[in-house]
Amino acid sequence: MSIHSSLWNADEWATQGGRVKADWTNAPFVASYKNFKAEGCIWNPASASSTCSPGAWQTQELDAAGRNRIRWVQSKYMIYNYCSDLKRFPQGVPYECKQSRFL
Repeated sequence: MSIHSSLWNADEWATQGGRVKADWTNAPFVASYKNFKAEGCIWNPASASSTCSPGAWQTQELDAAGRNRIRWVQSKYMIYNYCSDLKRFPQGVPYECKQSRFL
């Protein structure tokens, strides 16, 4: 198992319409992961089930207070939401944008 990260020039679409420019003077950029622990699940298409235990993190949800905190952070700090970028997706937004925001 591995983790891949990428960085791309998003000046045109992810920076308030180009008003906030990316600062490339510190390139190359390096990312590292410390104490990363992944718990994978194996999907069985025949039974439409996985090996994840019922208590796995994937089954957890935010409570009302958690959803309100997320909304507050988004309203104060989120610059770009690709699910709202209809020019980027003229044929319709991606699947995950059609789901509940707080699954």
